Amino acid sequence: MGHWQESMCGRYTLTIELAALAGRFGFTTGELAVPPRFNVAPTQGVLTVVGGRGGQGAAEGRRAGLMRWGLIPAWAKDAGAGSPLINARAETLADKPSFRAALERRRCLLPADGFYEWQVGGGPRRPWRVKLKSGEAFAFAGLWEWWQGPGGEVVHSCAIVTTEANELLAAIHPRMPVILARDKEGAWLDGELRDTEALGTLLTAYPAAEMELYRVAERVNAAGFDGPECIAPVENGVEEYTGRLL
Repeated sequence: MGHWQESMCGRYTLTIELAALAGRFGFTTGELAVPPRFNVAPTQGVLTVVGGRGGQGAAEGRRAGLMRWGLIPAWAKDAGAGSPLINARAETLADKPSFRAALERRRCLLPADGFYEWQVGGGPRRPWRVKLKSGEAFAFAGLWEWWQGPGGEVVHSCAIVTTEANELLAAIHPRMPVILARDKEGAWLDGELRDTEALGTLLTAYPAAEMELYRVAERVNAAGFDGPECIAPVENGVEEYTGRLL
């Protein structure tokens, strides 16, 4: 199993058409092209939403673009040094040099409609897909940074914020990505909000009652495989899930 599956969150899906995402998150598409994705992996370009004018990060003026998933601190000497910072723990954001400035000034949304997790503990590591029961798109809380290399090249990169798992995910993994409630997305993007304690109150586990999960095939283990087969339920999937590991 690759090291991407050791972290949370290490893969996700975004299968909804870009035009629908633009309407949901309040950005204009311009010349942006983002095909449906069934197995988004670290170091790839991922859709992010930033900005917004008006109180509480109003949707007016939001911008969308692609950033490298795996945050590169602005002070890093080499963009490829060390493991990519794909996740950032909500509990320590304000204390970590890699994330502290981004928490205050460079926050983003990462649209998604599901994510994968590999159960931990004894026995084989099985992949599961987690989604909202409604099937709707949602937003991970993200941080972004820009890095400039010695030759002047600029890389925009991002990380997904994680928190302790809710009761549904806890049977699979102790942590989960922060999915922002829709009415909190604007506050997360609000550039005038720099109170780290206030920001921390947004970073809670999404309600388990509004989520579901089901088994998927191990083909999602391969980062290069990105087809609709990734999200197909396997035998003994969600219909038989009762809160215990299958």
